[in-house]
Amino acid sequence: MSDDRHSRLTDAHKDIDRAEHVPSTPQTNAPAYRLAYADEDFLCREDLRPVRLQLELLKPELMLDEAGIESTVVLFGGARIPEPAKKDTARTQTLADLSHFYDETRTFAKLMTEKSMATGGKRHVIVTGGGPGVMEAGNRGAIDAGGASIGLNIVLPHEQAPNEYVTPELCFNFHYFAIRKMHFLMRAEAICVFPGGFGTLDELFEALTLIQTGRMEPVPFLLFGSEFWKTIVNWDALADAGTIADKDLELFKFVDSAEEAMDALANWQPEPVRETLPGRN
Repeated sequence: MSDDRHSRLTDAHKDIDRAEHVPSTPQTNAPAYRLAYADEDFLCREDLRPVRLQLELLKPELMLDEAGIESTVVLFGGARIPEPAKKDTARTQTLADLSHFYDETRTFAKLMTEKSMATGGKRHVIVTGGGPGVMEAGNRGAIDAGGASIGLNIVLPHEQAPNEYVTPELCFNFHYFAIRKMHFLMRAEAICVFPGGFGTLDELFEALTLIQTGRMEPVPFLLFGSEFWKTIVNWDALADAGTIADKDLELFKFVDSAEEAMDALANWQPEPVRETLPGRN
């Protein structure tokens, strides 16, 4: 059956307009009279959290489908890493020293977007958290290539407003971290993690855990900045302690440049899909 069936039903927008143009009476002014789907107070009730979760999952999914986007390359990384031209504004010398990763992110995103445009912009589409720092560099690299990119913003007290390089039609905003994380990974065909803080570490380990436990198919997983990541995390100590398997260290690869990353992606040998751990459904 075609979508023409929907045209036989009253348009929801029209009913909102009709409901607003009725005589003003105690009845029509009462909260109970508002259309449920147009009542923000109602939608923000504690009881409606399951509905809000569903809406946050559904809205970007539908819009990305409508845009024809089939797969993405995920870029995680710090919001506080400045571009080299502004490294004097960095709050620490370490952040200033890490500023070259802004350029590496930008170059990598440009190369991936050029690859994406060869597919009509349907595959290899850059997706970032939509904010400043590494995220900005990723969306900016897509612009450099003349292509589109996705930004998955989230409402935070500070640091998180859409950067100017996100494609406006693909710039989303979230309330729930969990749903945002799902959208990062649902279309991911590669995950690239640049130096960052708690948020970056959270995204890194959650994605690795999903792959480790077989809840997500293995994809190329690149950690940009070998010195940074080997300093921040003692990976070998985890394996030596037995808290992870030696094989788990093969789930990701260290790279230090955009060119090295492109080569790693081209030569990636996928690990077999792992069995789901008992009791995980």
